[in-house]
Amino acid sequence: MGNCLAKQGDDDQVKKKITAATNKPRTSPATAPVECSIIHDATAALEAPCTGKIVKPNLKMFPLDDLKTATRNFKPDTILGEGGFGRVFKGWIDPKTFKPSRVGVGIPVAVKKSSSDSLQGLEEWQSEVKFLGKFSHPNLVKLLGYCWEESCFLLVYEYMQKGSLESHLFRKEGPEPLSWDIRLKIAIGAARGLAFLHNLEKSVIYRDFKSSNILPDRDFNAKLSDFGLAKLGPINGRSHITTRVMGTYGYAAPEYMATGHLYVKSDVYGFGVVLLEILTGLIALDKNRPTYGQNLVGYAMPSLSDKKSLKKIMDPKMDQQYSIKAALLIAQLILTCLESDPKNRPSMEDVLSTLEKAQSIKHKPKVKKALNKEQPKPIHYSNGYSKSRTHSPQ
Repeated sequence: MGNCLAKQGDDDQVKKKITAATNKPRTSPATAPVECSIIHDATAALEAPCTGKIVKPNLKMFPLDDLKTATRNFKPDTILGEGGFGRVFKGWIDPKTFKPSRVGVGIPVAVKKSSSDSLQGLEEWQSEVKFLGKFSHPNLVKLLGYCWEESCFLLVYEYMQKGSLESHLFRKEGPEPLSWDIRLKIAIGAARGLAFLHNLEKSVIYRDFKSSNILPDRDFNAKLSDFGLAKLGPINGRSHITTRVMGTYGYAAPEYMATGHLYVKSDVYGFGVVLLEILTGLIALDKNRPTYGQNLVGYAMPSLSDKKSLKKIMDPKMDQQYSIKAALLIAQLILTCLESDPKNRPSMEDVLSTLEKAQSIKHKPKVKKALNKEQPKPIHYSNGYSKSRTHSPQ
């Protein structure tokens, strides 16, 4: 659990300042919100050690023109991905001044730009600024700054070279298949990020945990991104909060989908789904699969308790290079994460402990036993040459 370094009222003050700033028209950078102090060195911001804590918001307000220049006017070939909020573009900025720079010069950044036809907008943009602006943890993506001009909401993040976990698991023309060890490393990183959020003095429910929101860095350390749907958890001894249902089908917990009741352990359900994706190499919901197998949870859960059945659903791209003992441990963990009653699901701290235990179980490749067959004896001829005998002597 991180150290709470912010004052108790900081959360409300940040929300009020962002709301006040975003409730009036923007015509130029001069009218930008000024509640966040400016980052003066992007390199320092990206390399600063993070032990998991709440910090004073320290974000850069980017002029829209600068972000247009950094991304070459949001050119299609700079698109990194697209989500419910809008598209994400790759740009380049100077690490000291944050001014746009030429491609390949300075540092790369990811610029998320709202879409005019998106169901998400101001509220989700505020949520990102509110949460990522003040959280510092090695398993949460870093938000460098924001922009709001010409009815466009933009966010600027550190650039993650490896894309998303989703791209590694499911895209046929994507990167090389992930090994078992790398998959566990990513799962552990994501678990640490989620455990940090859940164990804050004011717990945070991520609400949209899925493989496309898990971004590995160059060393495959996982970071959680996209806090647009995040919510503060229940207070005063309450078990849940009630909110409109949002998220992604296949990952959202059943109690939340049915009632709008959001528990901290609703995130644990989503984590269990992603673990199942990591094990099987299959996406949570795929309408191209046969009807009985479109929903991964319903399809795979019956195979998680049995060693023989589990082997059949393990991702063949791993070529059986994993410990079946560790895989069974993860399978049992998945079953507990997917419990229908959130009270019966483990905490993320318990999930993390089990993942680390599985990581300690090393795969021992089977050594093929040499066949002890009698070697054919040569037949000697009078001319001095020999010829191998094809069957044993009588």
